[in-house]
Amino acid sequence: MNQSNETPLLIDIGANLTHDSFHQDLDAVLDRARHAGVGQIVVTGASENGSEAALRLAQQYTHLHATAGVHPHEAGQFSTASTQHLRQLAQATEIVAMGECGLDFFRDFSPRPKQESCFEQQLTLACETDKPVFMHERDAHDRFVSILEPYLKDLSKVVVHCFTGTQSQLETYIELGCYIGITGWICDERRGLHLREMVAIIPANKLMIETDAPYLLPRDLKPKPKSRRNEPMHLAHIAQTIADIVGKPLSQVAKETKQTAVEFFGLEIQPLIHEEH
Repeated sequence: MNQSNETPLLIDIGANLTHDSFHQDLDAVLDRARHAGVGQIVVTGASENGSEAALRLAQQYTHLHATAGVHPHEAGQFSTASTQHLRQLAQATEIVAMGECGLDFFRDFSPRPKQESCFEQQLTLACETDKPVFMHERDAHDRFVSILEPYLKDLSKVVVHCFTGTQSQLETYIELGCYIGITGWICDERRGLHLREMVAIIPANKLMIETDAPYLLPRDLKPKPKSRRNEPMHLAHIAQTIADIVGKPLSQVAKETKQTAVEFFGLEIQPLIHEEH
């Protein structure tokens, strides 16, 4: 899997590589990911500054891409100037989606009306730029759907990243044409058992996989890493878990999720190479 001339088997559609925990050893993190067969990574932009940082990484490393958006936790700081800033960032070819945007009524770090307004403005921007949307929803399904649905006719594609909801919520998203991102949550025997029961109903051409690193380290890794930090290299473990659940070879799950990600983000398949920086 780690030969330099191989086509990458996996694409991590959501990793927070601008997080402080990666500042000291990012090259080593990326090298471990490549050796685990992760050929391309989409770096999540979750704030204005974070989106700028994600873009810089994507410009530095050819196998990285970036999103540009403001997470609902940061919605309280969103302004008209923020929209213009994101619009400017979206002009870069390395920005392959708008977001992370959406609603989070679990934490409520920003007032709900501000979250809703921030979400709507980013959906409008995605329509203008014809970029797919990388979305976050937690404990806000009904309101999230009511805001999203009117935009769907004008949006290119949308993914509900890190899906952890119920089967009825999943079925609603699938009916609306949403793509679904599955993380290491599915490896958690305490909280992820329900995902194991329903991941098979996600159409193969709508399923993508992600680590959400440095968060959501798969709980069933053996041996357990000394650090609680998640890394993109663990995407292979998530893919294997899904393959075991749905009864498919790992190679098939890898091929299907990679192709779906390539089509969703408009990526070019790249050779698995080691880059020196």
